[in-house]
Amino acid sequence: MNKLTRILPAIAAVALLLAPSLARAASDEAVRVRAATETLTEVMSIPEQGIPESLLRNSYGVAVFPGAIKAGLGIGGSYGHGVLVVRDAKGAWTNPIFLTLTGGSIGWQAGVQSNDLILVFKTRRGIDDLMNGEFTLGAQASVAAGPVGRYAEAGTNAQPRSEIFSYSRSRGLFAGVSLEGAALSIDNRANAAYYGNPDVTPRSIIARRGINAPPGASGFSCMVARYSGTSQVCG
Repeated sequence: MNKLTRILPAIAAVALLLAPSLARAASDEAVRVRAATETLTEVMSIPEQGIPESLLRNSYGVAVFPGAIKAGLGIGGSYGHGVLVVRDAKGAWTNPIFLTLTGGSIGWQAGVQSNDLILVFKTRRGIDDLMNGEFTLGAQASVAAGPVGRYAEAGTNAQPRSEIFSYSRSRGLFAGVSLEGAALSIDNRANAAYYGNPDVTPRSIIARRGINAPPGASGFSCMVARYSGTSQVCG
C-alpha cells in the first residue's frame, strides 16, 4: 500500500502535465477551423470581389489557408496550415480535413508576407489524388488564378481546363493568383488531435465513419454550403 500510495501522486502529476498539451493541440485545430470560416466569410461578404457562386456551386472541394506565409526575395515559397471540406456521396459538405501547404511560387515579392490562400477544386479527381497522399499543384493537378466577382463565370478569366482555382488575399486585396509547384498534403497529426482518434483518415471523415466531430466542426462546412447554394442542415 505504501508503494502504491507513492506511485499514485506521480501518475496524477504526469496526467496534469499532459492534459494542457492535449487540450492545447485540440484547441489549435479549432482555432484553425474558426480562422478558415472567418476568412471565407470576409472574402464572400463583398459579392463583387468574392469567389463566384457558380464556381462554388459546381466545385468538389474548398480549402482555406488562413495566414499562409510567403517568404524570400524574388520568386518566393509559401507555407501554411489549412482546412479542406469536400462533397460527400450525397453532395453535402463534410467536416473539416486538415492540410499543409509547402513550397511553390506565388509570384515576385520581397520580404515576408502573410496571405490568406483559397483553393477551389473543380474536379473529383483532384480530391481523390489528395486523399491518396501529397501532390503538387501544377504537376498532378493543373492550377490557375480563379475568376473573381459575383457575375464572373468560372473559366472566363482563367484556364477553363484547370482542375483547381487559386486565390490570395493580402492587405485587404483579394484576387486570383498563380500558385505553381506548391505541395499539398494531409495533416494527419492535426486530424488525429481534432477528432481525438489516432486512426482517423480523410476518407473516414468524408464518410463520417468512426469519428466524433467536436462542437463547431460544422461551422466551416456550413459556410461553404451557404455560399455554394447547397442545401444542408446546420446546427
